[in-house]
Amino acid sequence: MPADLPLSRDVQLQPFNTFRIAARARHYLRVTDPAQLTQVAADPRLAALPRLVLGGGSNLLLVNDEVAALVLHMGLAGREVVGETSDAILVRAGAGESWHGFVEWTLARGLGGLENLALIPGTVGAAPIQNVGAYGAETKDLFHSLSAFDFATGAVRTMTAADCRFGYRDSVFKHPEGAQLVVLDVTFALPRAWAPNLRYAELANALAGTAAPTPRAVADAVIAIRRRKLPDPAEIGNAGSFFKNPVVSAAQCARLLQAWPDLVHHRQPDGAEKLAAGWLIDRCGWKGRNLGRAGVYPQQALVLVNLGGASGAEVRALARAIQDDVRARFGVELEPEPVMV
Repeated sequence: MPADLPLSRDVQLQPFNTFRIAARARHYLRVTDPAQLTQVAADPRLAALPRLVLGGGSNLLLVNDEVAALVLHMGLAGREVVGETSDAILVRAGAGESWHGFVEWTLARGLGGLENLALIPGTVGAAPIQNVGAYGAETKDLFHSLSAFDFATGAVRTMTAADCRFGYRDSVFKHPEGAQLVVLDVTFALPRAWAPNLRYAELANALAGTAAPTPRAVADAVIAIRRRKLPDPAEIGNAGSFFKNPVVSAAQCARLLQAWPDLVHHRQPDGAEKLAAGWLIDRCGWKGRNLGRAGVYPQQALVLVNLGGASGAEVRALARAIQDDVRARFGVELEPEPVMV
């Protein structure tokens, strides 16, 4: 193996995942230079290993006690303004940068656009993979392009939004055809003609008394809402919203409304209906309950938490019990957001 690669063995991953699950990586590399990935790809023994790309560990559930793979922990840094167009300022950040730190960096420079996504845990590199979204905004809304290392070819690719195939909490990186790609940096196009995005009702209500909210004011409102509703991963192990909001047909939604008139639902552009997973879980009586050392957060039924010393298997068992109950009562399938390893 390359002598200059800082490879480690049997590394404890508990500090590197927000669920605070104790698991060890059989092989571990902190990636601080894209050239390290070239070295990995060029070494037959390393290239043959299964890989787990790790960012902030905020969308991850380590189910087993050992990760029998090469963990590539992305530490690529850097934030800069890289150009402009007639209607946007282009800003780029390394994949290992804190997402919230990057949002704050843009706001400090008077650049609006990412404020609705403030305080989301994780790294910049993970944002396009998950197409992270909150409070009426998604990563794809301001996305310009990204650079990715392709293990299949050993080359670096520049990818557009079309290449990334963004969907609801989805992208090409979560499918087999994107499995060989590792995000190196991401570029966003922040609008010159900024206007506040207040489509999310709770956010609009929080700023109702503000005549002309600034990007900073919107970010502060988002941060306040998130802190009120969601547990701090530094205090309670969690990965944020554990389930995606399920999308059902208009006909199925109509049938559900007959039995549950207060069902929370949102019409989609294609006529389908997106249901509130938290509402479904709450109606099944799971909010505030636990199975062993894994539980459902009392203030938000979408959030599963590590009550102290929980294993990944315990969290997965709780998730499956919730899925079973929602399926039995509503005939709706809940899909987990975190990647289960």
